[in-house]
Amino acid sequence: RVLGAYFHQCAIEMNCVQLACAGRFLIGAPETALISVENVRHINALMMTCGHYDGSGEFACRVGLPGKSGVGGGILVVVPGRASVAIWSPGLNDQGNSALGTTAAERLARHMGWTVFS
Repeated sequence: RVLGAYFHQCAIEMNCVQLACAGRFLIGAPETALISVENVRHINALMMTCGHYDGSGEFACRVGLPGKSGVGGGILVVVPGRASVAIWSPGLNDQGNSALGTTAAERLARHMGWTVFS
């Protein structure tokens, strides 16, 4: 039963636009509110600390934003109060996260001046 629920959640097919739209509720803006501000904060904290498996600390340092990777090469990045960004590149690094996707997220965050560590 537990594995069935896990596999069901991992088998959702989305493109980048759909993933970015699905993550909009995590930016914490009033117009995208689906859950409480407190729950948004908790989810973003979990994404920041463990959303990239053993690479979570490195992703947090490099990108400075909450993110969640998927084994298919997708990454959802949340820019609190501003945006939800989806990136897809299937080549995975040693931690099981998108290698080029992580680099793209880092470059985008730096270019835009987005970080929670300002």
